[in-house]
Amino acid sequence: MSSVRGRALITGGAGFIGSHLSEALLAQGWQVTIIDNLSTGRYENIQHLSSEPHFKAVIDTITHEVVLDRLAGECDVIFHLAAAVGVELIVRDPVRVIETNVLGTHAVLQAAARYRKKVLLASTSEVYGKSNKVPFGEDDDRVLGPTTKARWSYSDSKAVDEFLGLAYHRQTGLPVVVFRLFNTIGPRQTGQYGMVVPRFVRQALSGGPITVYGDGSQSRCFCNVQDTVRALLQLVETPEAVGRVFNVGTVEEVTVLELAQRVWTGVESCAPTVKMPEPAGRMVFIPYDQAYEPGFEDMQRRVPDISRIKRLTGWEPRIPLQQTLEQVILDMLSRSATA
Repeated sequence: MSSVRGRALITGGAGFIGSHLSEALLAQGWQVTIIDNLSTGRYENIQHLSSEPHFKAVIDTITHEVVLDRLAGECDVIFHLAAAVGVELIVRDPVRVIETNVLGTHAVLQAAARYRKKVLLASTSEVYGKSNKVPFGEDDDRVLGPTTKARWSYSDSKAVDEFLGLAYHRQTGLPVVVFRLFNTIGPRQTGQYGMVVPRFVRQALSGGPITVYGDGSQSRCFCNVQDTVRALLQLVETPEAVGRVFNVGTVEEVTVLELAQRVWTGVESCAPTVKMPEPAGRMVFIPYDQAYEPGFEDMQRRVPDISRIKRLTGWEPRIPLQQTLEQVILDMLSRSATA
């Protein structure tokens, strides 16, 4: 058997980010095993890797202790991406979100500690809550709404994940790196649970209109999944990253209204056969209360300070938003053509 660079276990590996990370690790000579219960991931995302000699897929839940124990014992590093995500899922099924995130992370950290395996733990920009201190720095205070609003349960569940991972590091010496993702987008992402870019693209390719929640003035920074994966590959190879938290995202800020306009520009370029509605009919606005639940609160801006990861690893995003949107559009067209 040929030598491998390392052995990686990816939880949630059949998901959007996990499948791209699998490809990148295999390209660098790693042996990759993924575990996914396919609750939000899709086997189609990693099916093309099934013939790779250094790739293995396990369809199971990370809370299956016997299975996770065996996989943790066989790897060198765990990329823990498995989580319940998406604003619609958070509002509709908060019990699942909390249990999946907290109990799943606890199971992964227990297994990793048993075998002293390095863990890269995925977190989210949601942990910053509705803070107005922009850009968000890793050591900034968190500002959240009340526990009576389910919208904040995801933020708190991921914050508990971070607390737990860092506690394992401080108390037991387990090598843990936390990375907070800021709106990662790209091919294979599904709009099933409210992810805005695939939802916008699907609506535009169907002839519109695009539904914008709120007034569209809220802004986000959308990072190409290839840039995100490159950050993870650099963090896993950087010993000085252990025990620390890193923002991973782009600083190219765009309002949701401008995002919708850019999607239409991309569709016009990549899918000229799509019948474009008149400009006045390209967007409709839906109040948050109607889109989610009464009293729903959103974050007005979500911009990362990425100076920490840049100083340590030299990483910064390279792929501009419009290029990423066109990748998503072409990917969705390709999938619909082969469906």
